[in-house]
Amino acid sequence: MFHALQMIARRLHESVLEHLAQFPAVALLGARQVGKTTLAEILCKQRSGCVYLDLESPRDRSKLLDPEAYLARFEDKLVVLDEVQRLPELFQPLRGLIDRGRRKGRVNGRFLLLGSASGDLLRQSGESLAGRIAYLELPPLQVSEINPQQHESLWVRGGFPDSFLAQRDRQSLLWRQNLISTYLERDLPAYGTRIPATTVRRCWTMLAHHQGGVLNVSQLAKNLMVDTKTVNRYLDLLVDLFLVRCLLPWHSNVGKRLVKSPKVYIRDSGLVHALLGIEDFDSLLGHPVVGNSWEGFVIENLLNAVPLNSISGFYRTRRGSEIDLLLDMPGRGLWAIEIKRGLEAKPRRGFYQACEDLKPVKRLLVYPGEDRYPVGDGVEVVGLQRLVGELLSLTTH
Repeated sequence: MFHALQMIARRLHESVLEHLAQFPAVALLGARQVGKTTLAEILCKQRSGCVYLDLESPRDRSKLLDPEAYLARFEDKLVVLDEVQRLPELFQPLRGLIDRGRRKGRVNGRFLLLGSASGDLLRQSGESLAGRIAYLELPPLQVSEINPQQHESLWVRGGFPDSFLAQRDRQSLLWRQNLISTYLERDLPAYGTRIPATTVRRCWTMLAHHQGGVLNVSQLAKNLMVDTKTVNRYLDLLVDLFLVRCLLPWHSNVGKRLVKSPKVYIRDSGLVHALLGIEDFDSLLGHPVVGNSWEGFVIENLLNAVPLNSISGFYRTRRGSEIDLLLDMPGRGLWAIEIKRGLEAKPRRGFYQACEDLKPVKRLLVYPGEDRYPVGDGVEVVGLQRLVGELLSLTTH
């Protein structure tokens, strides 16, 4: 399994190297089991050596009772600190080590911090490293990282490497269900949530049933028999752990009555299917969530390919004008994207109406096929892989 994962070239590999050459510390963030440790091991093999510490291991944590004394011994090596969110007090001594190293000419590439919590959580402790650290996110496997013949499997199983590379669909499903249990029983309580695991599972399952739906906190709280503050706190935590994405509504001065609540997606399609007991492709095709699952899968792949500092959102009015995804990219203008699963998909009337409101420079319909062709009124149909490739090319120009 590990050998197979090593053979998958992660797109973020080169970016990590570039940032290590520029910054003393790089934080590589992403959901648990997404492949951060494997990528770090590959990077270490390409260097003269590195020191690896797992901060979930009592043995490794004990080495850092005096972190400055221990880590000062490795000024000439890259130090990898895994699950760094478990030891937030480490950031302050890291600053001293970095600054002393700078005075000795050891400027960059000192520390690679691996974390399963978002930059927002880490920055609460890592403000002392301002100007000394870069943050990168490693998502689950993307369509740009695997063989096109495997895209169907990627959608069904999701992008967690152990799930995607499982020998059979049943093994993949069991792995994802076990990951969900780990989050419910260990990880979420560790971040202070006091909601019973059964209630948390119900909430997560409700989100899966309503994948891509507009968030209704009051209804969700009512169904779970908790208050809205509890629901908001839990959703914020799921976002911080890279498990849920809230796609914000687009604000525009078009004089329309707009939907103002975000749309909520479980970020990995495989977790959506595991929560709903969907084992294989045939079962997915017969399930009511199939369309929204495809939409979430497409959105994750597109948002992980857009250039830095891009702004994303969705547009919906009370009268039915709607755009699934809007991308405002630096120097590229506003792109409007409709997402359809059918091979003969056509935009909805509401898409054209919304485009008249916003006047995007590009109007695209993403579908599962491979071709690219116009369908009239300035709209182009384009396959997911092709559009991801186009977005990635923008980041290199």
